[in-house]
Amino acid sequence: MQPSIKKGAVLTLEIEKFADRGKSLCRRDGYVIFVPGAVPGDTVKVRVYKRRKKFAEAAILEIVTPSPLRVAPRCRYASSCGGCKWQHVDYQAQLDAKTQSVREAFEHVGGFDEVDVRPAIGAEDVYYYRNKMEFSFSAMRWLTPDEIASGATFDTSFALGLHAPGNFAKVIDLEECHLQSELSARMVNGIRTFVKQQEWSVWHVRRQQGYLKHLVIREAAHTEDLMVNLVTDHWSEERMAQFAAFLQSSFPEVTTLVNTINSGVAQTAFGEEMHTVFGPGTIRDRIGDATFEVASNAFFQTNTKQAHVLYEAVREAAGFSPTDLVYDLYAGAGTISIHVAPHVRHVVGVELIEEAVENARRNAKANGIENVTFETGDMLALFNPTFTDRHGKPDVLIVDPPRAGLHSKVVAQIAQLAPERFIYVSCNPLSQARDLALVRDAYDLHYVQAVDLFPHTHHVESVAQLTLKK
Repeated sequence: MQPSIKKGAVLTLEIEKFADRGKSLCRRDGYVIFVPGAVPGDTVKVRVYKRRKKFAEAAILEIVTPSPLRVAPRCRYASSCGGCKWQHVDYQAQLDAKTQSVREAFEHVGGFDEVDVRPAIGAEDVYYYRNKMEFSFSAMRWLTPDEIASGATFDTSFALGLHAPGNFAKVIDLEECHLQSELSARMVNGIRTFVKQQEWSVWHVRRQQGYLKHLVIREAAHTEDLMVNLVTDHWSEERMAQFAAFLQSSFPEVTTLVNTINSGVAQTAFGEEMHTVFGPGTIRDRIGDATFEVASNAFFQTNTKQAHVLYEAVREAAGFSPTDLVYDLYAGAGTISIHVAPHVRHVVGVELIEEAVENARRNAKANGIENVTFETGDMLALFNPTFTDRHGKPDVLIVDPPRAGLHSKVVAQIAQLAPERFIYVSCNPLSQARDLALVRDAYDLHYVQAVDLFPHTHHVESVAQLTLKK
């Protein structure tokens, strides 16, 4: 029997645990109530704003008794911004929650019993760890509850910052951010002042007009390279010359400026053309011993230091030998392939996006890596017996797919190919567990290693080690 909880009801709850997507939950007579922003151990007064048959969602009105796991967030926007939702949670508690989320995914979605999930490997830097930040311009500034409560007057016709959670129409005008670097935060504030002085229009999501759309900053962790990518509705040589002069005088640390043109209405930092205004149009960064060229539109692990930790977890799980042939599916710009190549006979990387494959080949050549081959193609069409006849049967197969996971036909092809060792790297344990359940008859799952690349968020990477059944 469900409790008679209605929408609008005010309740006092004791929070039990973290749940999916970083929310917390408690149960009232078995009925689940999700409370965003709560911490296990909190006693909170809440108001129910959503009522469904199997669950409800409620907003915090008052923290009656704070959990011992609750800490003071560093950033003033922490409770409103979508950049990092867990700044108010003790970091070890974050790691414990991520480990538990991986375990629950494999138990509840994958149906694995007593899976060995190793504790999440924490990050050395829990602030200022991102090498890339994408800020949005908006002509519809969203005011945080604290800003409204202050009684101050704000210009709501301009914002440069990040989105409020779950709503791309709400952009917070950020004056501080602790995700990338102190220099990045100063640049955002300086660029805001400059473009407002120039009276350049910013994107209006409802009218679908405006010049400025996004500001993307890429900052290398192990070199001095720093890229600014200004995304605009159209090309203006005069404005780009003014902007370049401003950056070079105010922020001489910037080594390259790129202008991406996105004339469509989609709120994305990608576009139909790119102009390199000064510098090489790329930055260089290192993961381990390898140096990688990163273009403005290229995928590169956002936490450079923890990417090395992740790739070492892959290497440990694979147990490479010098005679191994390795397949690296969804290879991207070749970072995993190049990282493991010195430890094996040969690596074959497969990636759908041609630009990424060309980038991977350049990266391999720049690092003197000769025992890698990269191929472009859709995994469903390319990964077949003809492909394996050409390259040989792999001893180790590594996959690192997008959040949606593997197509079921690709999973079937892997099981049919039957490599001795199968390493599945994922940023979504739910899809990872679902996919690996399909190969339980062919493979033994030995352990899953959780790795934290994104402190103060609920996101977690996981590396699963499987071997072919004897």
